[in-house]
Amino acid sequence: MLKILRILGTTAFLALMPFAANAAGINTNPDVFALPFDSAPDQAMQMARERVAAGDLDGAVRALATYVHAHPKEAAPARLLGDLYYRQGNFPAAELTYSHILIFYPYDRETFNRLGSVYATENRVDDAIAAFNKSLPGTDSIGDLVRLHQRKGDLLAYKASVEREASLAPSDTETQAELGEVYYYLNNFDYALRYLLRSIDDNPRNTGALNYAGLSYLEEFQYDKAVAVFSRCLQLNPSAYDCLANIGAGDLETGKFAEAEAVLDRAVRMRPELPNAYVNQGYIKESQGDWKGAIALYLRALAVSPYARDAYQNLASIYEKHGLYELAESALIKGLTVAPNDGALHYLLGRTYEDQSKRDLAVKQYEAANASGDPLPAQLSRMRISALGGTLNSPGMPHN
Repeated sequence: MLKILRILGTTAFLALMPFAANAAGINTNPDVFALPFDSAPDQAMQMARERVAAGDLDGAVRALATYVHAHPKEAAPARLLGDLYYRQGNFPAAELTYSHILIFYPYDRETFNRLGSVYATENRVDDAIAAFNKSLPGTDSIGDLVRLHQRKGDLLAYKASVEREASLAPSDTETQAELGEVYYYLNNFDYALRYLLRSIDDNPRNTGALNYAGLSYLEEFQYDKAVAVFSRCLQLNPSAYDCLANIGAGDLETGKFAEAEAVLDRAVRMRPELPNAYVNQGYIKESQGDWKGAIALYLRALAVSPYARDAYQNLASIYEKHGLYELAESALIKGLTVAPNDGALHYLLGRTYEDQSKRDLAVKQYEAANASGDPLPAQLSRMRISALGGTLNSPGMPHN
């Protein structure tokens, strides 16, 4: 699935403001669809996206289901329909929709990527790993595989296997990029760049590697290089939403709010059903002192996708900052229902409990953050446990 932006700075995190620069059955006879039943997949998908952006997820599903039912062999609209079922929490319908695509296109990597997300959400770890592996190369599945192998307990073995494959195929651009992405998700950004740039040298048109190289530069605080790489990606593929939204993230990190607003507005027009740009627009509002406007944009991000983890973080941080602890708790608990291993969410919930003198609940959340494998929340959580006079009960997960 789409990579959620990470533009979380240490200072912001320490200040409890970790802004991110991310069941009914199938209804095949919904309300009347505005298009004729002639094939018009781009129009059908755009209308569905606009409905989602307007807050009408259920209406978007009903309308797109009509079109997909009439055009069962068109993969792109069916994938989007599966994505919308997933956002509704209707996992059986999403799985059925993706599986139907694979009947006609049994090697479709994008569909396997999405099917893996369904299985992962249902905690079907082995099924998810198998689906994500079938989606490679060329899809954004490495981060999911890292998280799943961490959940399974064989992360180091998985890392070693990818390293071995990369060493056996030093001129295979996709293998080098995959290893670079593994290192990115293990927070080893120097090594990530080493292999991502090697992949780009062999294939300068590898937009996936360019996007992750830019993200690695962001994490290394090399913002000019990051924006340059994202811009190069966008020149190669003007419809690359990730690269466009990440340019906005780079502009935000350097305080270029006017430039960021223009880029993010363009990203919203390109893919109004995705949450990333809304989250970063909320960051701009908060930075300009309009915290209520920021809340509205974070809620909009969650309306189009309940899996936008960065929106939960930022929303809770604003509530925490203004002493609205019950609202902060609610946002964080909802976030943890969709991302139960997210270290930042656990850490922030611990701070919210601590600020309300709920010591035992706070320590429990800090323990979970420490075990998440995300180094910054883990480090901060160990500090808080020590300050509270507690004892660490979990060693944390390896991340290098």
